[in-house]
Amino acid sequence: MARGAQKEKEKQKEKEVVQDEEVSVEAEEQEQENPFTLVTKLEGNGITSADIKKLQEAGFNTVESIAYSTKKTLAAIKNISDAKAEKLIAEAAKLVPMGFTTAMEIHKQRQEIIQVTTGSKELDKLLDGGIETGSITEIFGEFRTGKTQICHTLAVTCQLPLSSNGGEGKALYIDTEGTFRPERLLAIAERYGLSGEDVLDNVAYARAHNSEHQSQLLIQASAMMSESRFALLVVDSATALYRTDFSGRGELSERQRHLARFLRQLQGLADEFGIAVVITNQVVSQVDGGAMFQADPKKPIGGNIIAHASTTRLSLRKGRGETRICKIYDSPCLPESEATFAINSDGIGDAKE
Repeated sequence: MARGAQKEKEKQKEKEVVQDEEVSVEAEEQEQENPFTLVTKLEGNGITSADIKKLQEAGFNTVESIAYSTKKTLAAIKNISDAKAEKLIAEAAKLVPMGFTTAMEIHKQRQEIIQVTTGSKELDKLLDGGIETGSITEIFGEFRTGKTQICHTLAVTCQLPLSSNGGEGKALYIDTEGTFRPERLLAIAERYGLSGEDVLDNVAYARAHNSEHQSQLLIQASAMMSESRFALLVVDSATALYRTDFSGRGELSERQRHLARFLRQLQGLADEFGIAVVITNQVVSQVDGGAMFQADPKKPIGGNIIAHASTTRLSLRKGRGETRICKIYDSPCLPESEATFAINSDGIGDAKE
C-alpha cells in the first residue's frame, strides 16, 4: 500500500518536471518569435518593480520603447527622476542595438519583412506584395474611394497564415468616424474560408471620441501588443478628430504638434512590435495658384507633418462603377504607378474586365 503511494508520488513529480520543461520551452520559443523584449527584463541594477509598473502605466511595455525615448520623455513620468531616466536608457541600450550596422545587415532584415495582402492581386503587385509591416502606410482620398473598405479587408487578411500572404496576427482597429462594421468582416472571412467568430474575436476595436482619447488608446494598444501577437493597427481616420478639436489658424501650430506626437507614437509601435500601421486621411481642395495647373487639385490634410511620418502614401480616386484607382503618391522604394481594384461584397478584389 505504502509502495503504491510512493510510486504515485514519483509519477506525479515526473509529470510536474515534464510540464515545467514544456512551459520553459514555450516561453523560450515565444521570446524568439517576438521582435521585442518586455520591459520587465530591466528589473534589477537599481530599477525596481515599482519603476517597471510606472513605465507600463505610461505605455512603456518594451525595452525598445525605453531605448528609443529621450531622457526628457522618461523624466516626465511621475516619480521617475532624471538620474533614474538616465539609468533606464543606459540599461535598455545594453539590450537594444542602437549603433551603426552594415547595409548588408539591413538588406537581410528587409528581406524578412512580412507583407499583408490587400485582397486585390493588382493592388498587391503595385505595392510589391502588399501592405508592409514595420512602417506607416497612409491611404487618402475623397469619400467613397474605398479607404475604409481596404481597412476592413486588411483586418481579416492580416489573420491569414504567412503562406497565404497574411500576417498570422490579430488586428487593432481605432475608429474615429463610426464607420466600422463587423458584418463586413464576416463577409470577408467567408471569402477566405475563415471562422467568422474567430475573425471577430481577433479584432480589437475602439471608438476614439477626441484627439486626446485617440492618443490615449495607443497606450492601451502597446500593452495589448506586448501580451499577444498583433500584425496590424488601423486608425480610420487619423486626422478627422484634429479637424474638429482644433479650428482656425490660431490653433494650427498646436494641432500640428499634437498630430506629430500621435504619428511618432504610431511609428514607435511599428518599430517595437513589427506591425503594419495603416492610417486613412481626408483630402481638401487646394485654393492656391498651383491648383490651376493640376488635373486633381485636392491634397491630403495634415501638411508636411503627416507627409514625413508616413513611409508609403497611397492616393485613391473613383473609377467606373465599383472600380477604384490607387496611385503611389510617395514611397522610398516603389515607383510612381497606378492600379485598378474593385469594392466587392466580400471586400477588396480585382476589377472585372
